[in-house]
Amino acid sequence: MKLVITMSRRYGTGASMIAEELSKRLGIHVYDKAYIEHELEGDSYASEAEVIRRLADQPCIILGRCASEILKGRPDVFNIYVSAAKEDRIRRTMEKENLPYEEAKTMLEKNDKERADYYNQHTGKLWGDVNNYHMILDTSALGIENCADILMKYFERMEII
Repeated sequence: MKLVITMSRRYGTGASMIAEELSKRLGIHVYDKAYIEHELEGDSYASEAEVIRRLADQPCIILGRCASEILKGRPDVFNIYVSAAKEDRIRRTMEKENLPYEEAKTMLEKNDKERADYYNQHTGKLWGDVNNYHMILDTSALGIENCADILMKYFERMEII
């Protein structure tokens, strides 16, 4: 199996939980911002895009970092965007970060703005545009637990795995 999954997401959607579940089921690594930044520390000449391309030499899941654009056009790459209702995202942030409602809401809005700005700055495109992804998953409608099942069924049906 040669599958690289990129997963863009809004803050508080539960995308990292979906990625971890897929990682277990598929036996592949998940790479996030912290991991990629750590890799950059070890190679002062590499760019983030170069690190992402290197990671994508093997099957993996890459969270964010414009990976869908960096790896665009590769037949082994499947781009996913994960969304959820704002209130669900706030509630999840409250639980995860142990914050009151207003602080969680502010944190979520700030994080969303930073992600949108980062994506736009590095790609010149609108973050969350459905045309940039193969599949959109709404964890409010589908549930976090079902999203990994949906993806696994799709990959099996398409004989990707």
